[in-house]
Amino acid sequence: MVLKVFFPSCCSSADSGILIGRWLSEQSSAVVLAVVHFPFIPVQVKQYLGQVQHLTKVSLSVLGSWSNSKQEKEEGLSEFLEDLGTIFSHEPWIQISKEGDGKFWSCSTLQKHSSSPKEEEVILVYYDQRKVMLSHLHPPLDTGDGRAEDASKLSAIFDTVARSRVLFMTDRYDEGPIKLTHWQSEGVEASIIVELLKQTSVPACMLLTFLLSLVSGICRSRVLKFWPLSFLWSKLSTCEQLGHRLQHLQVISSNKKAQTQTQLMRKANIFVSLLIDVALGILLMSWLYRKNRIGHLADTLIPVADHVAEELQDLLQWLMGAPAGLKMNRALDQVLGRFFLYHIHLWISYIHLMSPFIEMILWYVGLSACLGLTVALCILSDIIALLTFHIYCFYVYGARLYCLKIYGLSSLWRLFRGKKWNVLRQRVDSCSYDLDQLFIGTLLFTILLFLLPTTALYYLVFTLLRLLVVIVQGLIHLLVDLIDSLPLYSLILRLCRSYRLAAGVKFRVLEQQDGKPLRLLMQINPLSYGAVVQTYRLPTYSCYPKDSWASLCKKLFLGELIYPWKHKGEKQE
Repeated sequence: MVLKVFFPSCCSSADSGILIGRWLSEQSSAVVLAVVHFPFIPVQVKQYLGQVQHLTKVSLSVLGSWSNSKQEKEEGLSEFLEDLGTIFSHEPWIQISKEGDGKFWSCSTLQKHSSSPKEEEVILVYYDQRKVMLSHLHPPLDTGDGRAEDASKLSAIFDTVARSRVLFMTDRYDEGPIKLTHWQSEGVEASIIVELLKQTSVPACMLLTFLLSLVSGICRSRVLKFWPLSFLWSKLSTCEQLGHRLQHLQVISSNKKAQTQTQLMRKANIFVSLLIDVALGILLMSWLYRKNRIGHLADTLIPVADHVAEELQDLLQWLMGAPAGLKMNRALDQVLGRFFLYHIHLWISYIHLMSPFIEMILWYVGLSACLGLTVALCILSDIIALLTFHIYCFYVYGARLYCLKIYGLSSLWRLFRGKKWNVLRQRVDSCSYDLDQLFIGTLLFTILLFLLPTTALYYLVFTLLRLLVVIVQGLIHLLVDLIDSLPLYSLILRLCRSYRLAAGVKFRVLEQQDGKPLRLLMQINPLSYGAVVQTYRLPTYSCYPKDSWASLCKKLFLGELIYPWKHKGEKQE
């Protein structure tokens, strides 16, 4: 039988005393948490362990004795340490002694109450108590090959050290009957800045909670449920982002304490994400209002809109001729071309009508960057949607006309084959048609078939323009989702204090000699950066429907509309 003793490396130079910790019988392991020094009263030690056990819910006991021969050279010390096993009855009684300045330690076990005592092989494992207490052991992503069982054994050790935090609050400066050695025995680790932030965070969170309750009440009021405001709130990505950030603020300002490590990390990730988002937004705002860049942007916007309109006019003139040598239906081509040219004329008139107010609008829009870079990017996406609204209208007109002809041709093709679409059963059934129906169907099929190339060409051109706008908006929203979902706090923690995010442990052999216990050093394996992002990634809203490539190609071929947004709670295909 192999007995594993987990010994804190901070206690290797401690004075002689007794070892207190937790005995894990199912693993045949002893987790040493601290060393109690001489002199002490056994009754007081038992009372202290009872108090700590009541607070931490961890079954603590005296595991054995610790002898530092460099500090204690009195004769009979070893016999005295063995006799302590009769006072603190624990089976097995562990005896660890350090032999002067030598590299090797001796570790033995006593079983006084056993009828047939057996010599047990002991493995002495050193661990960094501070790192183990502050780290959070994550379950393995791959639970095969007995990894889940090994992870449960390690989690018991990590959990023992983490839950014994109360034990580490007693240092050598405390005036009490018991003197301990652990990782904080030289003084409790604390920070004045952290303590001040804890004191000021309570009234700040109360004020923020009150303000957010007012904002949430306004957002839930009936005024926003009427048609114009509800339509804008559901379609504009800026409103979606503001609602998303409002939920984040409610999570941060909540006075409810995080119950698990995952909830705590989620709060910290949201706080850091908001902080960096606002900082980047303020930098963008300061750049925009410096050297009159907003005025230059407003002066550039009108010529760019005019240039886009002129290019669209040239494109329509090309389509109204003989594009790429294709023979088009002259009448339909002229009607569609003049219809779209009239819309471009209306759009140019609208842009020039709004030109005196564009600089003022941009000046006020730039102030919204103080709410965060993501809000500014969503406003940019909405501005692009408004400036390309005429392209969207062209795309809708062409798609509806093309879709009408495609469905008309498919229905008439079923008529030639003696079939029809059963609306109730959602299937194709057989049907007999008379001569008049077949004659009318033939005429309509011929008309739609010969008009299809002209309609398809307009639909193809405007679909390509629409896809270009959707790609630009999609890239902007990908950047917004990246800022919203990236667990920045976890990544910074992985970079600076990688032991806080533990994926497992590794053991390094320190010394090994016959007749002496094997000494190992337990080191923490941190999570990989990919696993950190996968574990702590924040949920985001999605403005775009997540269609597969096959579904997208089917929609493009049939002329179904590709919307740049989706409604809240809408079920995706």
